[in-house]
Amino acid sequence: MTFFVHAREGAKRAPGTGWGGLLLLAAWVALPGWAAERIELRIGGQRLAVEVATTPAQRAQGLMGRPPLAAREGMLFVFAGDDERCLWMRDTPSALAAAFIDAGGRILNTVEMQPLTDTRHCSRAPARYALEAQPGWFAARGIKPGASVQGLEGVAPASR
Repeated sequence: MTFFVHAREGAKRAPGTGWGGLLLLAAWVALPGWAAERIELRIGGQRLAVEVATTPAQRAQGLMGRPPLAAREGMLFVFAGDDERCLWMRDTPSALAAAFIDAGGRILNTVEMQPLTDTRHCSRAPARYALEAQPGWFAARGIKPGASVQGLEGVAPASR
């Protein structure tokens, strides 16, 4: 995110300098929708460092407006109870892969999602979690439905 602060008479300062840029940056960092908890998940010998979204605000925000994920990063959405779960890519500038996971930690299905679309990508069965990663992450590692996800036992329960 870049901030431009202008001095008197249209003279430009460097991006992000001045009190205005600092205040905007502080407000952006403090957004309540951004996940704070980070954990490591393991799937078939692969490790993924994920942000955990447990609140409605965190789940609604997801990765919208964020830069692309690094190779071993992701976001885990935790839901209260098991139900059909759907994701979309509204205001999400980077393509993503997602896995829907049941309460026992088994992957139900995976999907590839294109950026900036409202297309719904849904679980094929009741899911407790959705895990987003770089596009192609699951396929490139041979991770398929039925694979077990370790590390979910320490995740805080979702709030409604």
